[in-house]
Amino acid sequence: MITILGPTAVGKTRISAMIAARMDAEIISADSRQVFRGMDLGTGKDLQDYFVDGSFIPYHLIDIRQPGEEYSVWDFSCDFKKAYLEIRSRGRQVILCGGTGLYIEAVIGGYYMPQVPEDKNLRNSLEKESIENLITRLASLRPLHNTTDITDRARLIRAIEIETWKLSHPREETFVPPNFILGITLPREELRMRITQRLHKRIEQGMIEEVEQLKKLGISHENLDSYGLEYRFISRYLKGQMSKNEMVESLNTAIHQFAKRQMTWFRRMERKGFRIHWLDGMQLAEEVVKKAMQVLDSHPDQWKE
Repeated sequence: MITILGPTAVGKTRISAMIAARMDAEIISADSRQVFRGMDLGTGKDLQDYFVDGSFIPYHLIDIRQPGEEYSVWDFSCDFKKAYLEIRSRGRQVILCGGTGLYIEAVIGGYYMPQVPEDKNLRNSLEKESIENLITRLASLRPLHNTTDITDRARLIRAIEIETWKLSHPREETFVPPNFILGITLPREELRMRITQRLHKRIEQGMIEEVEQLKKLGISHENLDSYGLEYRFISRYLKGQMSKNEMVESLNTAIHQFAKRQMTWFRRMERKGFRIHWLDGMQLAEEVVKKAMQVLDSHPDQWKE
């Protein structure tokens, strides 16, 4: 398997599709929000990128859930394994493409993802605790992976429930396919410019109207807030908490900060021992693909099965 990662707006999807076209591969999306139907502009699906030289490159784990449904890294790990095995059963190669570091690391690092039942007694006990005590308790059980570990009380309690269950259950063997990682990177100023240009383009294409439609379908402002930056800030604008200009400026800044956090995650993966072969995204897509193929051809034993 080949993994292609990088921060938002570097062109990962297009590069992945062009590589897939060259090696008879299919793409599994590693994006925590593109799993939801009807959330297109806000999640940057760019489905036209999957058409290469007139041919459609099959993709997986996009538009598989309804907005409002829960979707976790455990769900992704299960869906990934199913999609991976299905693709391989047809003799085709697999490309994992995305920017959600936790999802990527979970599958290529062999995170242990058991299906943990609800423990009502433990939950009743945890409900009485302050969020500070809950954070301390979770930190004593495992490292805190992301901000939702400590900002969402329900997810915090669930995380403690899972880690407590693990203490009394032996770890099962995890599914880890052979993997080779390519990363797409851009100079900071170029990335900032692309993010800003893309944001304005998506607003012109109807991103605000997309969020309004989600509201009409019954998606609450609370849920919208949990679906990421675009939905969070547009939701605040629709509630009258900020003007349109304030929303756009604040959202633009937040996406820049998000891209920086993505790179921080990928650098941390490297420190953990994951080898990422970085490619210069400033080049034309054809040149990036050419370089990627050269790197892949020089390490066939690390990704071919």
